Amino acid sequence: MANDQQVAENLELDSLDDLVSLCKRRGYIFQSSEIYGGLNGFWDYGPLGVELKNNVFNFWWDSVVRRREDVVGYDASIIMQPKVWEASGHVGNFYDMMVDCSKCKRRYRVDHLRHELGIDEVPTKCPNCNGGLNAPREFGLMFETYVGSTKDSQSVAYLRPETAQAIFVNFRNVQMSTRMKVPFGIAQRGKAFRNEVTPRNFTFRSREFEQMEMEFFVHESEEKQWFDYWCEARMEWYRDLGICNEKLRFREHDADELAHYARYTTDVEYQFPFGYQELEGIANRGNFDLRMHNDHSGKDQTYFDEARQEKYLPSVIEISAGLDRTVLTVLADAFAVEDVDGEERTVLRLAPHIAPRQVAVFPLSKKLSEQTRKLADDLQRRFNVLYDEQGSIGKRYRREDEVGTPFCVTFDFDSLDDGQATVRDRDTMQQVRVALDVLDEYLADKLSP
Repeated sequence: MANDQQVAENLELDSLDDLVSLCKRRGYIFQSSEIYGGLNGFWDYGPLGVELKNNVFNFWWDSVVRRREDVVGYDASIIMQPKVWEASGHVGNFYDMMVDCSKCKRRYRVDHLRHELGIDEVPTKCPNCNGGLNAPREFGLMFETYVGSTKDSQSVAYLRPETAQAIFVNFRNVQMSTRMKVPFGIAQRGKAFRNEVTPRNFTFRSREFEQMEMEFFVHESEEKQWFDYWCEARMEWYRDLGICNEKLRFREHDADELAHYARYTTDVEYQFPFGYQELEGIANRGNFDLRMHNDHSGKDQTYFDEARQEKYLPSVIEISAGLDRTVLTVLADAFAVEDVDGEERTVLRLAPHIAPRQVAVFPLSKKLSEQTRKLADDLQRRFNVLYDEQGSIGKRYRREDEVGTPFCVTFDFDSLDDGQATVRDRDTMQQVRVALDVLDEYLADKLSP
């Protein structure tokens, strides 16, 4: 089989429009409740999207939990005792300042508008229609709900706006049941909910999202050491995920933008088509959270350090990544449109170890379906495999390029005699013949991180 021709041009993503279209067309991400007009800030993951999302999370879990002896996992309830959010400061502090345009009725977050306009003062004119903006007012970010048979002030509860607080309130339970010693961490993946003023940029800013968080408990004297360690470790993880290093950077928070609980914070940012934006926050939360829950609950949250012969409330270094944002980053970073021998090729250059579909298996002719299906079934035991016999071989290649499948395996008439199949590489479009009896090992080596 002839290889694809040389790539003449490579166009990167300059807006999210093409990516949004691809995600819907190929089953990555859909608008939630779309047939009823959708609901702003809520998204569904399709067959390929959920595979990619799980692969990204598993790569995170392996790195942060399974390959370490000093971090354990956790999975907490979404709805917690409302007193948790009073103690944490969310009830009193978790809001955004918003303004409305009196003319076009658009709504803006003040901090976003200031950033977009490059100003320090509170904006007074609408950037859309130049109409007047009303005075800023608070907009609560937590979703309220009710627990029980009645709807009154005694039954009010909240959908959690972050996963971290569950770790803090159960810090002692986890520590005592696992016999972990400081320094150690507790990690979890979970849904969180924020009633964002202006959800936007596809899945980047949503009202329902998933977090990957880890709270690392340390002695106060070792805060800076562990903070620096986790900053470097987390940046390296994004590189290992396959993200372009030139589009990643650190950004330290200024004093006036720090969260109420943070002593200092550094973000990992990625250069999206709409500018550099936060992927993950690494924060020194001090002992704020444990101290607040210690005081409000009346339950002792202190830890006795045998090595130091000291009893104290540990400080916390938090790594908090958005799983949905990371998936969006992976997709945006991988998207490319190329001119191949005068024809356009759309390709997702996903890192092979996180690609939702790892191998596509094709018969060159439907006459070879029986043998090719057996090959696909054999490979399915080890990889996520698609069998496809519809359309020309060129069209099948292009479909798999567009969804990011790293390798296509074609069984042809020569395979019946020489016991080999053709393996095509998505990125180079080069093709090699590989013996069927070593094909799974060949692919495993190519697909490993």
